[in-house]
Amino acid sequence: MSEHLTATATPPAEDPEYAANLRRATLASSVGSALEYFDFALYGLSTALIFNVLFFPQDDPALATVAAFATFGVGFVARPLGGFFFGALGDKLGRKWVLVVTILLMGGASTAIGLLPTYEAIGIWAPILLVLMRLLQGFGAGAEQAGSTVLMAEYAPMRRRGFFAALPFIGIQAGTVLAALVFSLISLLPQDQLLSWGWRIPFLASFVLILTALFIRMRLRETPTFVELEKHETVVDKPFRDIFTHGLPGVIVGIGLRMAENGGSYMFQTLSLAFFVSVVGPDADKSLLTWGVTLGSLIGVFSVPFTGHLSDRFGRRTVYRFGAVFMLAYTFPAWWLLSLGNHALAIGVIAVGIGVAVNTMLGPQCAMLPELFGNRHRYLGVAMTRELSAVLAGGLAGVLGAYLIAVSDGNWVLLAIYMAALALITTMSTFLVPETLRRDLTRTADAVKVSREEAGEDVTATTVTIRTVR
Repeated sequence: MSEHLTATATPPAEDPEYAANLRRATLASSVGSALEYFDFALYGLSTALIFNVLFFPQDDPALATVAAFATFGVGFVARPLGGFFFGALGDKLGRKWVLVVTILLMGGASTAIGLLPTYEAIGIWAPILLVLMRLLQGFGAGAEQAGSTVLMAEYAPMRRRGFFAALPFIGIQAGTVLAALVFSLISLLPQDQLLSWGWRIPFLASFVLILTALFIRMRLRETPTFVELEKHETVVDKPFRDIFTHGLPGVIVGIGLRMAENGGSYMFQTLSLAFFVSVVGPDADKSLLTWGVTLGSLIGVFSVPFTGHLSDRFGRRTVYRFGAVFMLAYTFPAWWLLSLGNHALAIGVIAVGIGVAVNTMLGPQCAMLPELFGNRHRYLGVAMTRELSAVLAGGLAGVLGAYLIAVSDGNWVLLAIYMAALALITTMSTFLVPETLRRDLTRTADAVKVSREEAGEDVTATTVTIRTVR
């Protein structure tokens, strides 16, 4: 049976209780994002310098390094599984409690890595336990970003949703910079101290971030939009059936929107370094080039919330499309400049690529992805979009990019064409979605399946009539 219900999208901004919960939601999401990317970056930095030595037999050091990087990749395999599992729970049980579980799982696994015995102590069980912790870490992280995005979008004031939904992504930049800083400090220790106890400190320090995020999230109330579902007894029983029946168009278009942002991010962060080394040869200073990534992350601290704010004024599609077109125009000059083999130019190219090209899309994306999906399967829809696109765009970028470098003997044109193709897919995808600005998130229909007015275009009222199905 269907009926019309009146629902208020967001409580009044002047409500003190709502304002307090909005602050808690912002802190909870930002600290969680910082923890996720602190662990992610820290694990990556430790892989080739510590784990390959301590957790694998040293009969063949090169093979030990390959094995260590395999454990790093295991986390990416677990992320989609975690995103699907916890995304479904988030639509059935609520956003808050799922985010409490994911922070415990993700942070607990990271802390446990700092307590693991080495190969010398327990033999083959050392890499087995490391892989297990990495799986748990990835399983929790798979739903963390989707949950933070949904939480903030559903809590934020309608007219400032783009800005507030982008704030947790400052945690991504902060976590990456913090990991690089901490790792640089512990690397100053003598080699024997670093390998005996020094490397454990940053992993054990994750426990502090866990307690902070857990304290904030436990005090957080459920989002207003999920409360609306519970009030009218319309919480979905089978999220997977619901998403495959009604939500696939949103997932497909969302993946298209993420191709340039996610794929471009991985290409600038990792593939550009590999390409530069292939051009310059042994004289390439890898540690110097990482400053491009660091500067790009620092720019992102400002560019992500700023472009989120711009999307509140000019629309999600307008800002998103500008970012995709900017990357399309930037691609060929960027890879040509990298091919020149100049370290200073390379740092600048990478910093602009990450800080401006990628993050101009990430800013409006934070609100746009939750706005694409109806209330009944929003968490699962965002999680599927993020994690499937991460495999198709980010995961493929390293493999296919490395292959292109190898077969073309470092030809920059092929890499530019590849990145341009990703940017073109995203640009075209912005024409397949309606403007979702000011969309009421209590709606149960996906934006891509309804009219322009229903999707959110020209909507200025905060109270609307929605159709729900019992």
